[in-house]
Amino acid sequence: MLEQGAELEFRDLGAEPLSEAELDALIGAQDYRKFLNTRNELYRERKMSQTPPSRAEAIRLMARQPNLIRRPVVIAGGRIVLGYDEEGLRAIQGGRKPARKRAR
Repeated sequence: MLEQGAELEFRDLGAEPLSEAELDALIGAQDYRKFLNTRNELYRERKMSQTPPSRAEAIRLMARQPNLIRRPVVIAGGRIVLGYDEEGLRAIQGGRKPARKRAR
């Protein structure tokens, strides 16, 4: 994205974690579970894939444990791309909506 001339603002979530209010606003009406980092130790220890926390609990945990947030978080034009989603990043870079993936 930088090579294409995009202006990016970086935030080190370890040094400057998102607050619960910021996370709540960021997630908005989306499924909060897609913001959870499935590779995180806490995620695996609590078996969140089988028994996900409530939205409020997930936000509280992500605010206290920033590594529980799937990264990178890229926001452009009101759209959010989480993790390394090449198609999603290309879509926001070009201003198009990403194609929906079919469930398998």
